[in-house]
Amino acid sequence: MPIPESDILEIKPSPISPLEATYLPEVFKGLGTTFKHLIGSIGRGKRNKAMCYPEERREDIPVEQGGLYKNYFRGVHRLNRDEEGRVKCVACFMCSTACPAHCIHIEGAAAPWDDREKYPVKFDLDELRCIYCGMCEEACPCDAIELTPVYDIVGLSRQEMIFDKEKLLSVFDQTIDNKAM
Repeated sequence: MPIPESDILEIKPSPISPLEATYLPEVFKGLGTTFKHLIGSIGRGKRNKAMCYPEERREDIPVEQGGLYKNYFRGVHRLNRDEEGRVKCVACFMCSTACPAHCIHIEGAAAPWDDREKYPVKFDLDELRCIYCGMCEEACPCDAIELTPVYDIVGLSRQEMIFDKEKLLSVFDQTIDNKAM
């Protein structure tokens, strides 16, 4: 069914002047904003917010406080262990289903323990692909995956930034004492 002529609006842009066609007024407006910020940061004595990382480290990272997620910071992932030292994950695939970046890959198998049906034989998490949204942590029914306050991870190749089950469990071992940093 065609659109009636009465419903069609024709919008014509206003013509620009020859000076506006050179874009010089907009360039000078942008330079003015730049100089205003430059003079404002020098003149008012504001401290430069840049720091010499890794010599200086950020100590004011917001963390979980009293069970409330005020200023919550999400860093590197970890797989939690249960009381017996086993991986807490039950391979339910809820975290990989909830992940919008599709960076979690799990292979499950029948568990050799009586208290659960499955466990992850393979659990890979691509930290370069992750957007650190926390959806995996929220979706996990048994609190097996968690994001820590650790933010300084280094890898020299893409393969080093794919964390397998052992590496995620080692992050747990390193961060269990300072969970709320």
